[in-house]
Amino acid sequence: MTTAPQYSILTDVVCVEVRGRDAGAFLHGQLSQALADLDATQAPLAAWHDAKGRVRALVRVLRLPDRWLLVGPRDGSELLVNKLRMFVLRAEVTLSVANDVAIAAVIDADDAWLTAAGIPRDTEPNRAVEHRGVHLVRVGPSYWQALGDPAALAQLTGSLKAAPPGAAALAEIRLGIPSITTALAERFIAQMLNLDELGAVSFDKGCYPGQEIIARVHNLGGVKRRVRRYGAEGAAAELKTAIVAADGAAVGEVVRSAPNGVGSEVLAVVDHAAAGAALATSTGAQLRALPLPFDVPRD
Repeated sequence: MTTAPQYSILTDVVCVEVRGRDAGAFLHGQLSQALADLDATQAPLAAWHDAKGRVRALVRVLRLPDRWLLVGPRDGSELLVNKLRMFVLRAEVTLSVANDVAIAAVIDADDAWLTAAGIPRDTEPNRAVEHRGVHLVRVGPSYWQALGDPAALAQLTGSLKAAPPGAAALAEIRLGIPSITTALAERFIAQMLNLDELGAVSFDKGCYPGQEIIARVHNLGGVKRRVRRYGAEGAAAELKTAIVAADGAAVGEVVRSAPNGVGSEVLAVVDHAAAGAALATSTGAQLRALPLPFDVPRD
């Protein structure tokens, strides 16, 4: 059974814009992704960490002719801007929330819609194309994000039906992509969130905050828990809801959750030792393991 493409305006997502002669070098030195040679066709995930390697923010990076855009949750965006400003020092860099850029998701995008819209069907994930004033990023096989003026987004998505609430978050959960809001900032190192598997961490670039710890885990192992995906009974769980084993012991916590029409799906950081056991949320919802697009390493 095929599903018709749908769209959703992502009011909970914003763009932080970074401008100035030194913007590229500044971001390359702060984020976990190699950005020095990034071009306009690339739109990778990248994280900003504290000195202990814990993820402060997770963003998608686009390089435009006049500025850089960091696409991430609205919750925590002002704090991200203010904290990054503290590291600008003498660099020619300005940061602010880009209020002129709206963001929409296209969910279950198929070849017919892409062809009708004039969007290259062979665009790879984490790649961007510009089309009629809109920057489109292929996040997954059938999930896209579109950035641009609200009128241009409306023209692009005008033939599509509105998606139900939470559909975009559900699409990202199925791709294993967490959302680092204020409640989750500085709680997990990159590997716990599978950022290495998501291509959000470069192990070949130079120093950036937290790089030493992240590299040590990469080379020597040591992460005892990682994000996994589960189906759950009932409504979407709150962030940081505990995951418990049959004996009641806490073995993890929810980091993202969204309804799926018959219940909900969650991303949860769970201990490796408990990953194959019967699990539930602390509120009593039974969990069933669901696959991710990649194998979760057991470090």
